[in-house]
Amino acid sequence: MTEMNATEATEKKSLNFIEQAVENDLREGKNGGKVQTRFPPEPNGYLHIGHAKAICLDFGIAARYGGVCNLRFDDTNPTKEDMEYVEAIKEDIQWLGFQWGNEYYASDYFQQLWDFAVNLIKEGKAYIDEQNSEQIAAQKGTPTQPGTESPYRNRPIEESLELFNKMNSGEIEEGKMVLRAKIDMASPNMHFRDPIIYRVVKTPHHRTGETWKAYPMYDFAHGQSDYFEGVTHSLCTLEFVPHRPLYDLFVDWVKEGKDLDDNRPHQYEFNKLNLNYTLMSKRNLLILVKEHLVNGWDDPRMPTLCGFADSDAGKTWVGDIKQGATCNLTINGNNLPDDWYYDSDWDICEKQDASYQMLLELSSSRYEKAGMLSFYRMDADHALLHSTELRFPSIQSALK
Repeated sequence: MTEMNATEATEKKSLNFIEQAVENDLREGKNGGKVQTRFPPEPNGYLHIGHAKAICLDFGIAARYGGVCNLRFDDTNPTKEDMEYVEAIKEDIQWLGFQWGNEYYASDYFQQLWDFAVNLIKEGKAYIDEQNSEQIAAQKGTPTQPGTESPYRNRPIEESLELFNKMNSGEIEEGKMVLRAKIDMASPNMHFRDPIIYRVVKTPHHRTGETWKAYPMYDFAHGQSDYFEGVTHSLCTLEFVPHRPLYDLFVDWVKEGKDLDDNRPHQYEFNKLNLNYTLMSKRNLLILVKEHLVNGWDDPRMPTLCGFADSDAGKTWVGDIKQGATCNLTINGNNLPDDWYYDSDWDICEKQDASYQMLLELSSSRYEKAGMLSFYRMDADHALLHSTELRFPSIQSALK
């Protein structure tokens, strides 16, 4: 009995917190016993090495537990999106060796999101605000001071419904009015202070053309899209931790308060992959491309996946990945406290004497080839306490 308990404890230690959450849900029969994830890029640029971690995690978790990972383009901002990026993203995912179950777009749900917003107005949970962005921002307050209610917060429901329709008919100019959720202007969570959920954008959409003039904000579309698709575990990076309560609230609302403890997506956050001295933002990388400081998105000097694909090191990666190769790394752990863990997609490695011995499968941890391994420390609620990186000059030099 003792030996069995020791074995179970060892197996439990080998799971990271996302795997623990998935296994707990499966054990409790949540979501009908299924696991469904999604990789949800915005089609506003090319993927970089940081996205590889998210891709490996989203697809890897689904594969490990016999589920499916879908590809969904969160295309809610037509001013920055293009089909060029859609096709490039699909090519990059396939270059990494993954294939999605289904291909979706947030724009697939524009009608459902619109109908949901109309219902919120009818229920008194949303209203049209005619203030400009500066006025709305000034009324938000601060993390230590409550916000101020908009003078339009209690306008008649029929009036908000009429103006909402005008937002989408083309009668309202951009920036003249927005639809806001009516939540709590005194909430300590700034995202609860009547967030904007729809705005006017008159740029034609790359898929829907000029059908829509009013577009949902990312925070309003994301969780509902997860719910419409049947996503069970919504994985994202740590900057979305403060957004999680709003994500949960909107899912509660779209479920109309029914079956709130099951058959719904839950958001889990993980540490973002960064490279020192490297731009890891599509916005900044776009500047490099537009100002011709590099020879396009696939310039080998760029940290984009297509840039790596055109480099000798990148070609070596994909060859190893397709062959299912593995590599052994021994890392000096003398200076790592006992409550620090190795941040990989699959393993939280136990400390063995003065080192950590790891067997990494490139099919799930290929991003480690970028020359850096991350370690993190979490509290009991999986909140990040601190993180650090170890770099490997020999690998980094190969990528130059």
